[in-house]
Amino acid sequence: MKRAVSISIGSSKRNKSVVVDLLGEKVQLERIGTDGDMEAAAQLYRQLDGQVDAFGVGGAVLGLLVEGEWHPLRSVAPMVRFVQKTPVVDGTGLKETLERQAANVVDAQLKPAGEQRRAFLISGVDRYGLTCGFLDGGYDSVIGDLMFVLGAPIPLHSKRSLQRVLRLLLPVVGRLPFSWLYPTGEKQEERHPRFENYFQWAHVVAGDCHYITHNMPERMDGKVIVTNTTTPEDRAIFRAAGVRHMVTTTPSYDGRTFGTNLLEAGILAAVGWKKPVDYGHMDGYLDLMKSLVADLDLQPQLQEL
Repeated sequence: MKRAVSISIGSSKRNKSVVVDLLGEKVQLERIGTDGDMEAAAQLYRQLDGQVDAFGVGGAVLGLLVEGEWHPLRSVAPMVRFVQKTPVVDGTGLKETLERQAANVVDAQLKPAGEQRRAFLISGVDRYGLTCGFLDGGYDSVIGDLMFVLGAPIPLHSKRSLQRVLRLLLPVVGRLPFSWLYPTGEKQEERHPRFENYFQWAHVVAGDCHYITHNMPERMDGKVIVTNTTTPEDRAIFRAAGVRHMVTTTPSYDGRTFGTNLLEAGILAAVGWKKPVDYGHMDGYLDLMKSLVADLDLQPQLQEL
């Protein structure tokens, strides 16, 4: 049996292990959280290096891929500094392939029209493929990067504006402690509603599950949530808030949708991938991932809450 492990700086309460069939191979998918402790995560990577078939980076990303250009986050790099043998991925390969399909799934199955084609895209830079799917699909969109990174009530509306902000912010953001940019550990379980007017304006709210649950208002009646990395508790939160539909960009295994990082690692484990993955020099890697996503017939899943 192959084994793929996501070591996450998220809460250990979300730990889970399942065995799934990927491309005819039995693969154990395992998520291990370190409650916000990046050094503990680094030590786990060192202990398991060479003992597992692929690693996922959970609760953080190694960098941001925007229009084919890779922007590393220097504050996250130390987390994987001891890895020498096992390939490491952070989910970028699936964010750029599988997640781009989410808007098409919403269109095909829910057929939104008029004001229902309003999307609040929580973090366009982190989930650029997901964001582009809605922008290219003609949704009236608000992109929340400046709101949730800087706390500035400045909406973005296009790929061009997002790219302009990216060029301005990355020299600074790439060096900030990751915990300043994203909730880690027990902070992922806290609720601090912000920018409620944009949540209420939109019919579709899309982005990282922790970003959504951390910032959303108490009521989200009739909304569509597009996200991943969900647990039964997350679904209960959305249901209690009045969310009508949820689209998860990764499949559900034993009631759990894992992050793109672990699913990507699982796919690499299944095909026996041994080489390091360098998102800055893909050399056909995204084409391979797109092909494997098609072979697995992976697509975002919609469920009514």
